[in-house]
Amino acid sequence: MITATPRPAPQPHASPSHALQPHTLLAPTPSVRTARQDDAAALAELSRPFARSGALRERPASLYATHAADFLVTQVPGGPVDGCVGLRVHAGAPREGRGPVGVLYNFCVAGHRQGHGVGAGLLRAALAVARAQSLGALFTATTGGGGLFLRHGFAPTTARLAPPAWAASLDPRRDARILRRTL
Repeated sequence: MITATPRPAPQPHASPSHALQPHTLLAPTPSVRTARQDDAAALAELSRPFARSGALRERPASLYATHAADFLVTQVPGGPVDGCVGLRVHAGAPREGRGPVGVLYNFCVAGHRQGHGVGAGLLRAALAVARAQSLGALFTATTGGGGLFLRHGFAPTTARLAPPAWAASLDPRRDARILRRTL
């Protein structure tokens, strides 16, 4: 008769082929927060390449400081600001049955973070803020294809439906498309 003493099953040994490779380690998760006045220089610096390319208007750091509360920013802990978007609320037209709406502006993501979901995260956060403020719609203008906006429910619209002051501020030489999303 043969008897055996039960033993725990052997644990697989980590071999170099099973070891975690550096590319499989999780990168720090960026967080989205409301900008502060002391973010003004970082916002201006982040936006500068987009202004040079014609995708954004040039804005001085003082404007970012004055309107810091409009902006959502994203950054990894201890890192630089990697993306931003401004959300300005415009009064509605009560006589026409329209409540307040929002305009997204100065939306940009640092080149090294593009294609990693940073813009989508910022847009989702802006949509959540707009809903929390009971805005009826969001508008934006883009000189690019607008793919991110279109994937998140925005559709082309006309300046006639946009907030009049904002629509009047658009530079016709930039040939921007106006997009709208009902909330």
